[in-house]
Amino acid sequence: MYIPAHFAENAPETLHRIIREHPLGILITHGDNGLDANHIPFELDPASGANGRLSAHVARANPVWQSCATGSEVLVVFRGTEGYISPNWYPSKHEAHRQVPTWNYEVVHAHGILTIHDDERFVRRIVARLTKTHEASEPKPWKMGDSEPAFIDEMLQHIVGIEIEITSLVGKRKLSQNKDIRDRLGAVDALQARGATELSASMRDPD
Repeated sequence: MYIPAHFAENAPETLHRIIREHPLGILITHGDNGLDANHIPFELDPASGANGRLSAHVARANPVWQSCATGSEVLVVFRGTEGYISPNWYPSKHEAHRQVPTWNYEVVHAHGILTIHDDERFVRRIVARLTKTHEASEPKPWKMGDSEPAFIDEMLQHIVGIEIEITSLVGKRKLSQNKDIRDRLGAVDALQARGATELSASMRDPD
């Protein structure tokens, strides 16, 4: 990934935050049939190892867990907030007309080593943890115990667990850090007015 110095993000806590807030990662693998990409919600354990650990599950019918053996090198891409930036939002554009459109975004590349877990206990734990995380904001959070045990047992037979030990994290936050403050804040105000609150908040204080 091309990263100009002013867009580089190296703080582990910021990279972990982007993963937690945008957990649907793109798992990129290279197996017998070449490159493949799967869109999977991951759970991050930031305290495991030097860079953290990702856990998830895939459908048993998905060939990725058979085409990529334990020990394979993989890449998971997490895309954070993003959006189009119009040059009309920069005050300096109306003075010198020397601005162009761009696209701002946050992204994290997690490189790691894959482990396959064709193990009912593992998949039960990861489903329980993912459910607890994503149901937390519901008035009455769903849990596996709400369903008949036999139904859950059957469903778990149709998924396989995966785990990725993160060997390196590469982050990029392109948030108009290379613009004058008045131009960046002009874009912030325009985004806020259009309801793009996450991107505008990130641009307001990108450091």
